[in-house]
Amino acid sequence: MSAPGLLSGTALAVFRLNGRFLSAAERLARPAGLTAAWWQVLGAVLREPLPVAGVARAMGVTRQSVQRVADLLVERGLAVYEPNPAHRRAKLLAPTGEGRAAVDRLTPGHAEFAARLTEALGGEDAFAEVYDALERLSKALDGLEARSGGDEGGGPGRG
Repeated sequence: MSAPGLLSGTALAVFRLNGRFLSAAERLARPAGLTAAWWQVLGAVLREPLPVAGVARAMGVTRQSVQRVADLLVERGLAVYEPNPAHRRAKLLAPTGEGRAAVDRLTPGHAEFAARLTEALGGEDAFAEVYDALERLSKALDGLEARSGGDEGGGPGRG
């Protein structure tokens, strides 16, 4: 297969995979009273509070989409905005106790799903290979984008 064909096929596979992961995340999050998007944003700030832009960078999405979710999380008492010593206007998003408890309620279902997926892939070593390949792909795309300053022309669905 040619490089353009590989790019198109890989992009389509990743888009399908993203859809499957989002569906699985919705099923796992629902019993905890969360959505997949709420879980993603809360998960990004569990270790340390981050500005909305930092969450967006970590997730590879727009700041505006994270801002909408962050505002909903704050409105529902699952997160709070805290002062940011590094930037007066860009407040830090942090989970509340209720937000942490909601994410904790996901742990059993998450662990069970992870075990089933690991088995379906043929074990932890096989799963680690998949992870490593996706990380290499992500880093390669990051490097290309950094060198070109943006779009690589034509988009991933062409070819």
